[in-house]
Amino acid sequence: MKQLWHKKMMIRVLFILLIGCTVCGCFEVKPPQTKALVYSEARKLKPFVLEDQNGKKITNEALKGQWNLLFLGYTHCPDICPLTLAKLSQIYKSVATEHTLKVWFISVDPARDLVDKRKQYIEYFNSDFIGATGSHIQLFPFVRDLGLIYAITDGEMGQEYAVDHSASIALVDSEGKLRAIFKPEFVKGQPPLINTEQLITDFKLVAEYY
Repeated sequence: MKQLWHKKMMIRVLFILLIGCTVCGCFEVKPPQTKALVYSEARKLKPFVLEDQNGKKITNEALKGQWNLLFLGYTHCPDICPLTLAKLSQIYKSVATEHTLKVWFISVDPARDLVDKRKQYIEYFNSDFIGATGSHIQLFPFVRDLGLIYAITDGEMGQEYAVDHSASIALVDSEGKLRAIFKPEFVKGQPPLINTEQLITDFKLVAEYY
């Protein structure tokens, strides 16, 4: 009888410890290990107003309710933009079966990337994507909020000029807050590009944790 009583007491103690650990977070799942820059506290984005490829105004509200991947570029870009958008199309097809997702192409060349050009360009890759832009007064703080950067290298007076821009991709969560940045791989002699499979893996880890 004494042994039975001790056994019952041990079971009770273990049960209490289990409940206590659950409440105190002893078994808390650690943040996922990824190659992305993941913010433990998502960063709120300041209010912005842009225009999509249909000429409609879009604000912070358009980021809410789903995960968002945002990439900077411009339609005259010779390599990084078309290659990255092709990769994003693959990523979208893979991820959208499990998670609600929007892909944003943010043109940082508003002088040349007018509505019709953006629409034609973005629909070549995926008609579900958003092709947005705005004045530099709107674009620059928005891009900076995303942890990205761009610069027009040769001025805007002529038709021939280049635009330097980040090759990283920002991840915004369903509350419209910056959650992570996926960085490109740098290979000598090649343009910096994201790794498709790595981004898919990291995205799923982040989306399932947060």
